[in-house]
Amino acid sequence: MAVRHHTLKANGIRQHYIDAGAGPVVVLLHGFPETNYAWRHQIPVLAERYRVIAPDLRGYGKSDKPATGYDKRTMAADLSALLDSLDIGPIALVGHDRGARVATRFTKDNPDRVKRLVVMDNVPTRIVAQSMNAHIAKSYWFFLFHQVLDLPEALIAGREDIWLRHFFTDWCYDPQTIRNNDFDAYVEAYKAPGAVRGAMADYRAAPEDVRQDEVDADIKIRCPTMSIWGEDFEAVGGSFDMAAVWRGMAENLRAEPIAQCGHLPQEEQPEIVNRLLVDFLAGWEGV
Repeated sequence: MAVRHHTLKANGIRQHYIDAGAGPVVVLLHGFPETNYAWRHQIPVLAERYRVIAPDLRGYGKSDKPATGYDKRTMAADLSALLDSLDIGPIALVGHDRGARVATRFTKDNPDRVKRLVVMDNVPTRIVAQSMNAHIAKSYWFFLFHQVLDLPEALIAGREDIWLRHFFTDWCYDPQTIRNNDFDAYVEAYKAPGAVRGAMADYRAAPEDVRQDEVDADIKIRCPTMSIWGEDFEAVGGSFDMAAVWRGMAENLRAEPIAQCGHLPQEEQPEIVNRLLVDFLAGWEGV
């Protein structure tokens, strides 16, 4: 199975994406602190049945890292322009963390284009903001720190490995899940010029993301939706009733907590995630 790396300019930025397999299209959107490398365990399995498109989001990986455009409606427009350029119509959409935020906004803005939606270990930004208290703030310290202007970039520069090691250790059930070549791949990605700034800009868009989400908060996602989360990540499964959160977001919800798993289900428990994705997508033929 060939995994092809491509770039094209869409919505005003150069986007890097992986293209593998053939058939109905499944789009995979990574989160923080990752790139599309996060889907290395899923792409070969899904590409046996589907055409898989896995872009690096604006500001991440090998995609452009402009100074602006990190609100989720603009990032969703990035995906829309990418799909239009590839002449792709209906999709199944899978998003983790920040990618789940983009996927949710894309689905709400393009309800006829998304036929299946999977959100992984994500509490919508609007819900986080509404729930903020001392307990939530402790778990979401990075959410607040990353919104401080300039300081994170200054402190992280030259120490990308220390910064990333903290998250991969703290956020995984097994602290050694991301190691060796996998860890090095992420460190290299975040050492690229503008990469840390791009990730920070993603978080700094939170106020605008909340404003966008409040406008259509009462409109539920109609397509079949599956929420997957790790039971052992304090900021998500440990702090929120995830089934209730996503029942408030989607009309047709399947809730799938994963035991002995933290914030990175696709990397921590790839066999379980792959089985869930294949089962959820079964019967979908691209229309």
